[in-house]
Amino acid sequence: MNPSSGLSQCSVPHHFDLLLAYCQNEGWQGYDPYDGLNAFGGRATSLLPGKWARIALIQGCKRSPLNFRPLLLIPKRANPKGHGLAVRALLARAGFARQTGESEVPFESEARRLLQELDGMRSADAAGAAWGYPFDWQSRAFFVPQGSPSIVCSTFVAQAYLDAFERFGTNEYLATARSTCDFILKDLGRTPDPLAPQDFCFSYTQLDETQVHNASLLGAALLARVFHFTREPELQLAAQAATRFSLRRQRADGSWPYGEAPNQQWIDSFHTGFNLICLDEVLRFGELPEAAAGLKRGFQFFCDRFFLPDGTPRYYHENTYPIDVHAAAQAFVTLARLAHLDERAPALLERCWNWTLTHLAAPAGYFYFQQTKWFTNRVSYLRWSQTWMLYGMAALLSADHSTAPGLRTSFGTED
Repeated sequence: MNPSSGLSQCSVPHHFDLLLAYCQNEGWQGYDPYDGLNAFGGRATSLLPGKWARIALIQGCKRSPLNFRPLLLIPKRANPKGHGLAVRALLARAGFARQTGESEVPFESEARRLLQELDGMRSADAAGAAWGYPFDWQSRAFFVPQGSPSIVCSTFVAQAYLDAFERFGTNEYLATARSTCDFILKDLGRTPDPLAPQDFCFSYTQLDETQVHNASLLGAALLARVFHFTREPELQLAAQAATRFSLRRQRADGSWPYGEAPNQQWIDSFHTGFNLICLDEVLRFGELPEAAAGLKRGFQFFCDRFFLPDGTPRYYHENTYPIDVHAAAQAFVTLARLAHLDERAPALLERCWNWTLTHLAAPAGYFYFQQTKWFTNRVSYLRWSQTWMLYGMAALLSADHSTAPGLRTSFGTED
């Protein structure tokens, strides 16, 4: 396929359905880039001597183009965040099916089934509905035991419940998302802003005090969207306060570092995309007009720095490799949602889709993990790669196609 030929040669619904069939065949269970501490029957954490040995095992499993997990006795598992992304993607696919005369029932039924599974995956030790990853996780800053709820995992799941509430009108779905707000407001730490003490940054988990912009903004975006339905001032005020903390730390060129610690100063594409989508939601649902300028400046930076001329999605703003499927999927979401802010977005979206399909799509319907300077890492990761690509393709199906006519011509065609 010629990467410059536009999306007219590709069928987004076709590739969505291929990937959906792959995920269903896997039972929505799979490996994860960060599941190394599930090795040796889950005993790796206790067997390894300390933080750096744990990090070495996690990174070795993540970076290897050969999948040693079966030898290490690492099992495939369902991941709550993967389920949440899948639900959001399925509901968007159902909406597209309704527009095109297909039956939306299979997509809606599968979404409801995954939501039932999510009900049983909740973390026990939280003030509200919250979820964590099915593996121990060791970072340079802190250690998170398996199942410990995080703001990132929990907000992606809660957003899926909100999508379901909007589609089905089932009040229990809204109640679950509202319960996640209790986890955010009652369980998570807050770092006050020295420049404006009423503003703050939410912590990543109950166990740390990090200042990670995408994590805090994901919490703000959920609070803002729930406020849109419940009109509780507490939710709006907290969403605005957390958003202002990150807006003050947006750099002049429109970028954010990953976090505020000295070892968190990198700038990458998909976390920048998270920040932008969250700003958009706080602007719209949380009614914070001052977010508009930062959103526009940040999206211009995103379009300027995270793509090569052929649409290759760059990982970092100054370095291309590794080219990661996660960056591609989030690029679809960011460019489709915010295309009205920059006239370059529709063309970038088409080129990025064509590059991704050419270089990262496997014949079996799933997507490869990464492309480096030397090799392509073809390991299939369900949460990181497959459900993110489902969600990214769902964003293409839900896009305003008046701004991207090449997307419109792709619907209903086959390769």
